Amino acid sequence: MAIDAVLERLWPGREVIVERLGGGLTNHNFKVAVDGEAFVVRVGGKDTELLGIDRRAEHGAALAAAQIGVGPEVVAFVESENCLVTRFVEGRPIPAETMRAHGTLGRAARTLRLIHDGPPVPGRFDSFRVVEAYRDTVVARGRDVPAEYADAETVAGRIESALGPREERPCHNDLLNANFIDDGERIRIVDWEYAGMGDPFFDLANFSINHELSEADDRALLAAYSGESGDADHARLGLMRFMSDFREAMWGAVQQAVSELDFDFVGYADEHFRRLEATVESARFRDALDRLSKTN
Repeated sequence: MAIDAVLERLWPGREVIVERLGGGLTNHNFKVAVDGEAFVVRVGGKDTELLGIDRRAEHGAALAAAQIGVGPEVVAFVESENCLVTRFVEGRPIPAETMRAHGTLGRAARTLRLIHDGPPVPGRFDSFRVVEAYRDTVVARGRDVPAEYADAETVAGRIESALGPREERPCHNDLLNANFIDDGERIRIVDWEYAGMGDPFFDLANFSINHELSEADDRALLAAYSGESGDADHARLGLMRFMSDFREAMWGAVQQAVSELDFDFVGYADEHFRRLEATVESARFRDALDRLSKTN
């Protein structure tokens, strides 16, 4: 197993205590204790490049995140084993309901702003191109593209046109609740495998929808993020919530074609297609698309 080779390479002849960590569908995660120090060893799963994951880019993004005090310290990168080693962050998870509280939401927003204002990271993440790449992977693997894809692609085209030119900034792009840790002083973010230069509003929308934020919460998020919550930014965030679900739905479609894990990827994809369909039918989405279409 890769973890044994990694442990022997990093700590030859040393006594290590290994504890498997939960979570993560694209990696094997372990907490490793060595001489009173604790580390997290992440071994990349099989065929993760088909999900758009570049382990070198992940390493570079993790280094940048550590540099600004958001990500954990990077200890080693063992490329031959697709393995990243970081220092274990002592802290507690932040439940979604706690994240939605005004004070915590503000802290999270300021953390996201640190990322977006931080040093450039390797790689690029464009949600509009990602869903297309996922479609191509599904086809290449001999599977049917989900029936919902065609309508979603049409809506995505309208969104991309309405948004117009977008400035690229360093982004995390996978802001699931499980990726946040409160160390008592700062909110830290782990798991940088989808990071790349991209649209900050995708990050904000991804955070929003993964934490079930209301429209009022979104405005509070934007106010803490930039000092204002204007209608144009609120509209951008609203449209990118659709793209967040579209990406997740097609991620689930790719996993159906490539994964050997015992997980309901069909249900996962279906759930996100249902959510994006509900988004399209909402007054907020229609108003946002109309507003931005008139300005770009």
